[in-house]
Amino acid sequence: MKRKVTLKQIAKELDVSISTVSKSLRDSPEISEDTRQKVQAFAKLYNYKPNLIALSLKNKKTKTIGIIIPEIVHHFFATVISGIEHVANEHGYNVIVTLSDESFDKEVINMEMLANGSIDGFIMSLSKETQHKKDFHHIAEVINQGMPVVMFDRVTSDILCDKVIIDDNAAAFDAVQSLINNDFNKIALITTVDYVSVGKLRTDGYIKALRTNDRKVDESLILRIEDIDNCEEAIEKMMQEVKPDAVFAVNELFAVTAIKAANKLGQKVPEDVSVIGFTDGIISKYSSPSITTVSQNGIKMGGKAAKMLIDRLESEEEDEELYRTEVIETHLVVRESTPTL
Repeated sequence: MKRKVTLKQIAKELDVSISTVSKSLRDSPEISEDTRQKVQAFAKLYNYKPNLIALSLKNKKTKTIGIIIPEIVHHFFATVISGIEHVANEHGYNVIVTLSDESFDKEVINMEMLANGSIDGFIMSLSKETQHKKDFHHIAEVINQGMPVVMFDRVTSDILCDKVIIDDNAAAFDAVQSLINNDFNKIALITTVDYVSVGKLRTDGYIKALRTNDRKVDESLILRIEDIDNCEEAIEKMMQEVKPDAVFAVNELFAVTAIKAANKLGQKVPEDVSVIGFTDGIISKYSSPSITTVSQNGIKMGGKAAKMLIDRLESEEEDEELYRTEVIETHLVVRESTPTL
């Protein structure tokens, strides 16, 4: 008997990506004829059966929700899971949590694994690599086969589905405006690379605040971090070279790293440099000094996402026009890293 293979194994055997295998099996014109034939022949040889959606199980409810998040280290995602689980349990649903680890391939594998009849629908936040690739075929396939998806935080307009977000642009604008109102003149931004959707929106909010107040956008004051796990050196270098009097960071890891860099350079927070972060997590509350931050309310976001998915699962309607985007309110939590704003 021939062994059963998965998309991942086919990709490894043929030295191509999982995305290429998936698209080849669907006769996508994006893939060359030679590659398509090679993939399809290999799949046929090993009797590959796509398990992305088991249609025979489509109408059998598992009362289980699949969650795919990019990482677990940030307190925000932990609070979202808590919010999802609370509402899901109230409605008789269980949850299964998987991590993409910011990997496109792992996101596809997780979705394939869960969509084989283990769950009724997905709640997910896109991985950094998926956003970079702009390849959402795996999500489109799931939705096209009748399995609902709710996206939160990191979302894309390329997929029609329910979404739960905050107004990242407006939240960043308000945070930077509060610094401008308090006469800070040299406001630095520590952000992500632009293809991460929330980082881009928060960057846009920072720039909008400067321009609204007739201030020049100085690129030397904007630090875009690609490798978040190794950001300390880059942040310290920026703090030393441009000597900002205030920093707006698009997450709390960047904020606490900026405070650490300031201390290392002999600067006091907030006397010499003030810092505002984003996401009101444990780091912000218990760092020294505690960090002024934009609240993101992950519990509320998770609860709303769960309610939207359950409503979709239990509704008879399948009209795309009913897809909704819910915007969760934010506010500035003022702590020790800034003067009273």
